[in-house]
Amino acid sequence: MLNPNPHIQPVAITPDHTAWVIDDALLDPDAWVQRAATHFDAFEEQPHNAYPGPELRMPDGVTAALDAWLAEHLHARMGLAGTVRGHSRLSIATRAPHDLQPRQWLCHRDRLTDAPGQRVLATVLYLFRDPALGGTAFFAPRHGERDTAMLVHESGTLPPAAFTARYGLTPGYMTASNPWFEKLASIEPRYNRLVAYDGGALWHCSDIAVPESLTADPTRGRLTLNGFFVCTPTL
Repeated sequence: MLNPNPHIQPVAITPDHTAWVIDDALLDPDAWVQRAATHFDAFEEQPHNAYPGPELRMPDGVTAALDAWLAEHLHARMGLAGTVRGHSRLSIATRAPHDLQPRQWLCHRDRLTDAPGQRVLATVLYLFRDPALGGTAFFAPRHGERDTAMLVHESGTLPPAAFTARYGLTPGYMTASNPWFEKLASIEPRYNRLVAYDGGALWHCSDIAVPESLTADPTRGRLTLNGFFVCTPTL
């Protein structure tokens, strides 16, 4: 499934956090695109998260294989000791900017655990060739934790017009700095490129600057294989 001899490149995001870029991650990426196309009728939008399109949960065996590969090649680099739990999914971004809800106008962190010390290893593997579909952007909040937390909370509770009136943000994919967040870096997409980072600490989102390129066709659209793993840190 995954390249046993990956070339791993670090990309500094903040003084304390690094993203890791691995090209040619899958041994047969075309098979995964075909898998998505074959099973596209099983993709569903999930109301519990803010992903702007349908998703297909992967079997436990796929998640376990990705987890074992990450443990072998990235855990030591990221200061991780082991995995508590995880899941993976195929995802395809499809929503037009005017169809996005306020929480989809913002970057986010992956809030998968409240346990002290646990961390979230997040991965995104690009399964598309058109760079216009966008990579992954990273941000830092411009305001304090309390104000930022209220912004995020109300992005999920206020209607779009009320959210715009209160916070001055408008519908669309987040691709640049705004009054609430400073853009730190963007990692360009490349077919069969995997990006790994601390999803619980780093604010991030898809860097979709040309949303008119989005399509629901898995062979042409912004198809990704995403992994999320709650991990324990090294002592």
